[in-house]
Formats: sequence, C-alpha cells, structure tokens
Amino acid sequence: MRRQISCYLMDPTKNMTILVETPVPEASFPFVAQKLMELVPEAEQVGFVHRGESDSACDSGMGTAFPTLRMAGGEFCGNASMSAAVYYALREGISEGTILLDVSGAADPVEVRIRKAGDSAGADDVGSAADKPDEIWYGRVHMPKPLSISEERFSDGSILPVVRFEGIAHVIIDGTDESAKSMPVAAMKQDADLAGSLAKAWCEYLQADAVGLMFLNETHDEMRPLVYVPAAGTCIWESSCASGTTAAGVYLAQKAGLTDVAAGAVRYQLRQPGGVLEIEVTPEGDYYLMGQVAVCVRQEVMVEYDLL
Repeated sequence: MRRQISCYLMDPTKNMTILVETPVPEASFPFVAQKLMELVPEAEQVGFVHRGESDSACDSGMGTAFPTLRMAGGEFCGNASMSAAVYYALREGISEGTILLDVSGAADPVEVRIRKAGDSAGADDVGSAADKPDEIWYGRVHMPKPLSISEERFSDGSILPVVRFEGIAHVIIDGTDESAKSMPVAAMKQDADLAGSLAKAWCEYLQADAVGLMFLNETHDEMRPLVYVPAAGTCIWESSCASGTTAAGVYLAQKAGLTDVAAGAVRYQLRQPGGVLEIEVTPEGDYYLMGQVAVCVRQEVMVEYDLL
C-alpha cells in the first residue's frame, strides 16, 4: 500500500540526511530508507525520529523517555544526532538549548547542544531545497566513548588501527603510515569498487554492525570517509562522517600521547569533502564533535510499503 511519509532533508556538513517523522515499523526501516534515497538522490543516510514520553524534548534531566533517533541500519551517527536535535528544537520552538536523544547504536542518551544562527525562511515550509535559503544551526555532540582501539591484521596483510564504537567500527587508513601505503589499501581511494568490496569483507571480519574506512591525511588535516552499513544495504563515500571524525581524533590523540595530559583538551579539525568537522578530546576521555546543520526542506512523499 502506498503511504504518505513526512520527512525533513537536513544538511550536516553535506552528509545529507533524511529524517522521517511519520511512524514507520522498525522492520520496514531499511526498505523505506532505500525508497527515500531513490527519491532523494543526494541523501546519504536515513534516520527515523520519534518524540519521547517526557514533557519536553529539551528536558535535561534523566527522564523515563527521550526523543529518539533510529538509523535505518541501527548504527550510531553523530551527524544525524545533530540533525535530530535541530529537528526537535524546531518542534519545541526554541533557538538554543541542550537536547538529550536516545540514539541507535549508543548505550546511553546522547547530549547535543544546538544554537540557531540568525533567522531565515520557515523550516516547515514545503518546497524544494533549491528555492529556499537554508536555516543554519551550530551543534556540539557529546559523542559516545569508543569501546576499544586496537591494531588488526587484515587478509591482504595490512595492519591498521581500528576504533570500535557501539554499532560501528572505524578503520583508520593513515596516509603517513607505511602499512596504509601498501596494496590494495593505497588503491582503495581511487577504486570505488575495490573499496566497497574490502569494506564489506572487513566488516564481516571485524564482526561489526557497520564499518567505516577513514582515509586520513594527517599532514593536511584531511579525511575522506567510506561507510558500509549491511542492515541498510548501503556503502557510500560520505561527504562527512561524525563518528569517523571522532575515531580519527581518538587515533591522533593516542598517537601523539595526548589522552592523559592534564594541560587541557586537544582539538582536531578535519576537512572532508563536505566541509570541516572538529573533534575535541578531553583529558578525561570525553569526545565532543562540533559542526553545523542546514535545514533544507520539509516534504511529503509517497512510499509503498507494508505495515509489518
């Protein structure tokens, strides 16, 4: 049966994200996400939002329920979390605040601070992203802590650092590291098919729910992310990746021996195809991701799916 779905198109550092506000059965998430990405080709991922049972989406206390974000593949996504916080702020009619979210792939509620930058056209207007000025928000996400960071030997002989989070593992391919210069690792950045096949193989080898390949150039503070999510059936060169940026920050801080210093937090700005994301690593082992979100458009689309 064809059903009408209400959704927002968000632009967190060009990691174009569709947020679905119409209730959809969880079993239908991957199918509906696939259909939406076919209808909106610029989209790189899809999340499903639902307001919690607490009195306010901006409740900073530990209530019994929080606004939720469920990614189509069940993974955690920092960019989508920032986008969802902006969505709930729009629903609450606030321009600045701290929002706690219950996010897939995160064991604890995720804290997101958001602030609107100036005024623009109403985000609830229906229309194309091209004919309306974007509404810009700044965000700061308290990212989940990594479960582990270790070196893994892959079947091609590469020995690469892997940073594991709930729901996703990120392989750091450091262009300054000799192992990362080996074949076929060196060829992956130029060969999309090879990169995709290795991402799938490495995801299975790591027994991860999802895997990211973070092509890092520390010398130029640049990174190119590839993310494979089996449950969603997607393998995409993303314009930016928040959890991958966090993983790179974990790796760089450990590499530099900065994680236990008492002098203060360290920050890394990583330029990605869609723009710059910044990660702050504190001596206490907390990670804060800074970026921005543009609210592009709210729209109604028709998708055919069954209520499973």
